[in-house]
Amino acid sequence: MKVLSKIYMVLIFALLYAPIIVLVLFSFNRAGTFNNYSEFSFYWYKELFRDSTALDALKNSLILALSSAAIATVIGTLAAYGINGMRNKYVKTVINSITNIPMMNPDIVTGVSMMLLFAAASAIPFLNVEMGFGTMLIAHTTFNLPYVILSVLPKFKQMDKHLSEAALDLGCTPAQTFLRVELPFIMPGVVSGFMLGFTLSLDDFVISHFVSSSDFKTLPLYVYNQTAHDVKFSMYALCALMVFAILVLMILVNFAGADRSNNKKKKKTRAVSKI
Repeated sequence: MKVLSKIYMVLIFALLYAPIIVLVLFSFNRAGTFNNYSEFSFYWYKELFRDSTALDALKNSLILALSSAAIATVIGTLAAYGINGMRNKYVKTVINSITNIPMMNPDIVTGVSMMLLFAAASAIPFLNVEMGFGTMLIAHTTFNLPYVILSVLPKFKQMDKHLSEAALDLGCTPAQTFLRVELPFIMPGVVSGFMLGFTLSLDDFVISHFVSSSDFKTLPLYVYNQTAHDVKFSMYALCALMVFAILVLMILVNFAGADRSNNKKKKKTRAVSKI
């Protein structure tokens, strides 16, 4: 059984990471083809930084992902705070179920519904709704919200309720209690929700396709437009850079988490030694 489990794990990791490894390796292929590997070169990375359209699409994607993730994190954290404070269990269950619906909906359903919503809103004269960055920001914030709530809400449940009660008894206002006591405790969930929202927004194509405009294109839309022709090998170089950036970010996050756990252990050992 151990041999079979190891073989199974190797196959799973191969299926997950083999396409990424192939993409990274051939991004350094000077020949610009998958038929043969001519020589190791940074030619396509140089071509990438000469492609102003691709860089503009990347900039648009980063701006949209950061903005939507930040807004969704603020709204989602406050929503999780409100859901956690509900006393009626039935209402709380219903709200949780409604919150999870957007995650279970297919992206095409969400995209079409958002497109129809903006089309209906554009018919109202004083709203002046036009497809572009604004509509994409609303759509991305909307589908990011459930993931932020799902990341933050468990942290509220793990927190000792007596901490906030003690802060209120000591004279803190509800706002001060949230900022000084509850927010530091739930911060790992807030950061996880932000990173998850950023990744989902950066990766999204289907919903963006329905609510975008010709003057604001994200990177997934730019790559999709190239599929009508041959995809430039500079796009493989861009994807490789994104893989490296995410890898470095994950390593830094893991090191930060390890440092926090080590600091907590040191504090506990010091407290025990003093006793």
